[in-house]
Amino acid sequence: MASAGPVCGPISSFSRVQILHLVQSRADRTIGELCEATGLHANTVREHLQRLIDGGYVIAQIERRATRGRPRTLYSAATGAPGASSPVAREKAKAAAVRGDIMRRIVPGAASDLGPAADNQLDALIEHLEESGFEPVVDGTRLTVELTPCPHAAARPEDRPVLCQVHLSLMQGVLAEAGGPLTASCVRGEQSECTVHLSDTRAQLVDAGGVTHGMA
Repeated sequence: MASAGPVCGPISSFSRVQILHLVQSRADRTIGELCEATGLHANTVREHLQRLIDGGYVIAQIERRATRGRPRTLYSAATGAPGASSPVAREKAKAAAVRGDIMRRIVPGAASDLGPAADNQLDALIEHLEESGFEPVVDGTRLTVELTPCPHAAARPEDRPVLCQVHLSLMQGVLAEAGGPLTASCVRGEQSECTVHLSDTRAQLVDAGGVTHGMA
């Protein structure tokens, strides 16, 4: 699980973090908009976008237009929602689930008490975090993922809030693409420390009278 090599993945470059922040804040971004907002050359933006598309974090769609002219390519964050789902992310989640299921069959007690769907979500999340240079430690009882020390915190401490918000959105997308009851609710980080807090939507079904129903 350790990452002995250099930090890689979608948030290893702050230029990619900037691009992700923009497409997460509003869908259907154009190359021109991203260049203007980041100050990056169009070719550089395209290279970063292609990496993010290949990783399953961004989707590209051709603009529908009724006027003359070449339709533009529009870029949005892959959130797992209808119309914003990445086939790459779905395939990565399926592959992670297969590997996780094999491990749980081999290793006694490896399965959590959260159920198969949640376990498969955690499989996808763990592989995403390892790809991003982290060494995640999951606590299925407390629903936390410990990421200390954060390999990205020291590089640009002034940009940590944006980095953490972008990464939270990425993790939410990974969990949504995998499908299941878990979502990432917040990231709590100070200096090099980082803890991700998960929520189980089955425990959040509150009726109009304020009664919270237990997990199914």
